[in-house]
Amino acid sequence: MTRSERGSFGSRLGIILATAGSAVGLGNVWRFPFMAGQNGGAAFILIYIGCILLLGIPGMVSEFIVGRHSASNAARAYGNLSGRKGWSAIGYMGIATSMIILGFYAVVAGWCLQYLTASLTGSLGGDMKYVQDYFFTFSSDPVKPVLWGLAFILVTHWVIVHGIRGGIERASKMLMPTLFILLIVLVAASCMLPGAGKGVEFLLKPDFGKVDSQVFLEALGQAFFSLSLGTACLCTYASYFGRQTNLMRSACQIAVIDTVIAVLAGLMIFPAAFSVGISPDSGPSLIFITLPNVFREAFASLPVVGYVVSVLFYVLLSLAALTSTISMHEIGTAFFHEEIHLPRRHAAWIVTVCTGLICVFSSLSVGAMPVLHLAGRSLMDFFDALTAQMLMPVGAFLTCVYVGWFAPHKVVRDEFTNRGTLRSRLFHVYLFAVKYVCPIFITLIFLHQFGLI
Repeated sequence: MTRSERGSFGSRLGIILATAGSAVGLGNVWRFPFMAGQNGGAAFILIYIGCILLLGIPGMVSEFIVGRHSASNAARAYGNLSGRKGWSAIGYMGIATSMIILGFYAVVAGWCLQYLTASLTGSLGGDMKYVQDYFFTFSSDPVKPVLWGLAFILVTHWVIVHGIRGGIERASKMLMPTLFILLIVLVAASCMLPGAGKGVEFLLKPDFGKVDSQVFLEALGQAFFSLSLGTACLCTYASYFGRQTNLMRSACQIAVIDTVIAVLAGLMIFPAAFSVGISPDSGPSLIFITLPNVFREAFASLPVVGYVVSVLFYVLLSLAALTSTISMHEIGTAFFHEEIHLPRRHAAWIVTVCTGLICVFSSLSVGAMPVLHLAGRSLMDFFDALTAQMLMPVGAFLTCVYVGWFAPHKVVRDEFTNRGTLRSRLFHVYLFAVKYVCPIFITLIFLHQFGLI
């Protein structure tokens, strides 16, 4: 299948928005703000930006090089670049990783749809105890969470079957600007609340006294996971890049968008929370238990505004989740479409069915059927740990080693410089980072995940 037959992104804007959308997700909304606030505020953010430069951007460019050079799905791309088929294992691992993530990620995305519906109907108007009971009653239901998760996968499927330009690029051009506008509106509403300044200070005041080796490792891990390194997503999307795309500039632009949205999410959450005297938690409890009550109390004197803010917040979450699920679905779809030679629509159905099954069992494991567990964890927590602590770090590590040490140097240089048409001043810096810096830091992240350092 030639490059033209596979399809491609139609514009540079489409490339940036689609690839940035793959990185922007629910983790930007709760994990990054909480980690920044608890680990030195602006000090953590500065360290995080440094980690993006050291690890994130070189890692992204490496996956871009593999994907664009081969113009094929992830499994074939790794074998094509070096001519050694054994390296295709990295691509297969990335495909499996993305499908597992899509399966359990859809569960939380489905919760967002439920809460959007509940916000629209005014069902989240009770006190903290009411909201807490609402969450546990809903998540324990054997049917509703499953149906919402499957519905989210079907929406993702609908985008994917419309192809690269008609589906992924068109959706990204609508979703990403809408997400950004909603975020700005919510930040403005949050920061105008009485006492909101304490929340801004919590996030942005540098506290270097909290900075230690643990904070550096946390920042490294956040940079790694936020940019979707090791999932074959970046490799797959890069296979649809044009030959004129500047890979380094694109990686920098995507990293900036991802970081800005994460910081804005903190400016949305913390001012509202501190205005009512609540120190927010991280994880699902933040967005499904704490924040509904925060919105109710913060806008108690303006209930209509509180209603609108609550609705917009869960619209924002749903859009953020969708931009990520689209990219994860496309990885498997491209593989089945090209390797088994199925029509794109049929290939997409394979991914939808497989991830739908993971979604069903993951949802039941944290709700109606807690007996569904592996290694002492619910299936959902097991899949989360498997991908985040094992598959993603290993995939990113092998990609950097592969591009830095085993891929033909000329091919890597040609892709980086667009066959000599771009100035290559940064090429040697990039190559040093991908050969030495990235593997070392990814190893540190991996060891940190298991408490070895």
